[in-house]
Amino acid sequence: MRAMEKPCRVALWIVLLFFYIPIIILIVNSFNASRFGGSWKGFTLGWYKMLFEDRVIWRSLLNTLKIAFASTAISTILGTTAALSLHKWKGKLQTAHYGLIYTHLVLPDILMGISLMLFFIAVGLGQSLFTIILAHTTFCLSYVAMSVLGRLQDFDNNLIEAAKDLGANTWTTFWRVQFPLILPGIIAGGLLAFTLSIDDFVITFFVAGPGSGTLPVEIYGMIKRSPNLPIINALSTLMLVFTALSVVISRMLQKMRK
Repeated sequence: MRAMEKPCRVALWIVLLFFYIPIIILIVNSFNASRFGGSWKGFTLGWYKMLFEDRVIWRSLLNTLKIAFASTAISTILGTTAALSLHKWKGKLQTAHYGLIYTHLVLPDILMGISLMLFFIAVGLGQSLFTIILAHTTFCLSYVAMSVLGRLQDFDNNLIEAAKDLGANTWTTFWRVQFPLILPGIIAGGLLAFTLSIDDFVITFFVAGPGSGTLPVEIYGMIKRSPNLPIINALSTLMLVFTALSVVISRMLQKMRK
């Protein structure tokens, strides 16, 4: 066993370096005065200044947040309702219902993007923020439903029967007994939906209209227009810092609870 420890550690460090060296290079180049990052030409904060002065990026970020919050709220409500329905009632219709929800988890994004674009064109719905919200809700709903279903599988239905025996009606039983126990699954599904919505590019690329592009779509356009533009490095660095701070704060709150 000890003979295997050293090779395993070496392999672990190789994998970690493979993952994190590109990120370190990106962060370093965000402070590099060189436009193309091929060589170091001095320290600068100019790219961050350009980033904060770029109205297109901030408009795209605002669009991204609007879409993420709206699609997360809608998909969380619909996904939770669908999960409760699938858990409570069984039958052929529910099997078809489950198949429809599960299909979105395995369909390629490009197929969903093209089909949604063609559908919106067929019904005469102009591409805008509204169509992006509808598209994001479509695939986020499935992730929320599966997350809540996983929580419901461990739910003890005897608790509901006990609440009814004590005189609680259906509404009270749900909000006072069932909802608090499945809330972690709902929160997990909502957070997953929010992350997927912010990160989505392929589906958004097909259903977005003029002026409704999200941050991933805008970054893609910037790369096509000007390869290796350092402002993208600055934006990516800020996103990494925000993500790292979110994780640290989350861990601190968990320790405080314990």
